[in-house]
Amino acid sequence: MLFNTFPFIFGFLPIVIIGYFYLNNKKLIKGAKLWLIFSSLFFYSWWNIVYLPLILSSVFFNFYTSNKIQKVNKNTFLTKKLWFLIGLIFNVGLLLYFKYMDFFIENINYLNTFQLKLLHLALPLGISFYTLQQIAYLVDSYEGLVKEKEFLDYTLFVTFFPQLIAGPIVHYKEVMPQFASLKNKKYDSNNFALGLFVFALGLFKKIVIADTFSIWVHKGFDVDYSLPFLDAWVTSLSYTFQLYFDFSGYTDMAIGAALLLNIKLPQNFNSPLKATGMIDYWKRWHITLTNFITFYIYTPIIRSFNKLTFNKAMLTTIVAFLISGMWHGAGWTFIFWGFLHGSGVVINHYWHKWRKKKRNLPIWVAWLITFLFLNFANVFFRANSFNRAIDILKSMFNYNDLVVSDHLIRRFRDTDIFTKYIDIKGVAHSFIDLEPILMVIFGFILILSFKNSTQLSKILSQKDKIPLLWHIWTILMLGISYAVMSFQTTTEFLYFNF
Repeated sequence: MLFNTFPFIFGFLPIVIIGYFYLNNKKLIKGAKLWLIFSSLFFYSWWNIVYLPLILSSVFFNFYTSNKIQKVNKNTFLTKKLWFLIGLIFNVGLLLYFKYMDFFIENINYLNTFQLKLLHLALPLGISFYTLQQIAYLVDSYEGLVKEKEFLDYTLFVTFFPQLIAGPIVHYKEVMPQFASLKNKKYDSNNFALGLFVFALGLFKKIVIADTFSIWVHKGFDVDYSLPFLDAWVTSLSYTFQLYFDFSGYTDMAIGAALLLNIKLPQNFNSPLKATGMIDYWKRWHITLTNFITFYIYTPIIRSFNKLTFNKAMLTTIVAFLISGMWHGAGWTFIFWGFLHGSGVVINHYWHKWRKKKRNLPIWVAWLITFLFLNFANVFFRANSFNRAIDILKSMFNYNDLVVSDHLIRRFRDTDIFTKYIDIKGVAHSFIDLEPILMVIFGFILILSFKNSTQLSKILSQKDKIPLLWHIWTILMLGISYAVMSFQTTTEFLYFNF
């Protein structure tokens, strides 16, 4: 089930909220938990019920394994470390099989004369996220940071529907104490109003902004001819904006939906496209993934060195980002994207080390360098192949091929704007018109001038009562989004593919 659909907004979500608070009001605490669990599993099964046994098996196995890790006796054959390794192998094995098996087979076939048959496995929805979340729980169990004995609580922790499909990736200690709080079991009008505002903002980002940018992303990436100069730039910028507004929109909707139930999920975005360096960017983008990579991949590797040096730390950074790239998708373009980001972070670290006693770059220069780097790297993230990515990047530097659409030329046929000031021709295969140009400008204004959802939430949470103006903004965003949804085909969130 998608957040950006009428059945979810007007059917599933209100029924779940009413049922949850009704059961808690009747002191049926366990019943309220079961209600949320069954609702979350229904939410997950709406996409494809075939994969329901997979997520249930994963939950059962990880709960059993974590309990063994927490209770294991020193005299038993299977030690604490061995149980942890069993759990780790199981979770990594799930990802390797469902997400990467066809990728491995394709590469084996490329290197050999004999051909193995592809499995054509469909990626189970949310497997990348709920697997990482459970790996983190196993590590925390191994280190003695969590001790959960209740199967219902653990199941709710994994399957809670707002964050089940695409995060934020949460830790047990972040959310489960909130479910136990008596205060949170009662309806809170301020939390509800704030949650609805954040949800509406996320819906608006997805429906009105991200899906609009997707039009030119499709026109630029999913064709088999070289793009003109301006088309290539609009294509790459549109995808950079689409990716941000789509994923941050999903996260806002997840955080908002959870807050309607008095649960606060962790922040996942902090205006990443305002970043003035790659280190800064990864402190702002997909924050919960950054934390996972730092604590569960980067730090263990660092600890394994007998003598840590700066160069070893930087090499580990590259390795961590290569893993991050592969986590995002089973393809060499994703791995190369991870390498680019890792290299960007490493260069950023060396730059900081070198310029300690030197003058900093002007903020606008640092921002521009970072944004352009991100925009170039995103071409590999979106392109279906290296050839297509390189073709688009070449077009972005081919300023001699300066053309716009015939339609735009006709709009200005009574002026000499294109012939007097700059030599631009009109061609049929260009999609450069007023709409994409204005939308890209609008995208820059949005990312650079406006507060993000977390900043707005902090402003509202400090007030005793949500002001009327904010309710009006909520209604306007919902109204515009619903109007667009009524005549637009429903689209999945981009990170559902990862």
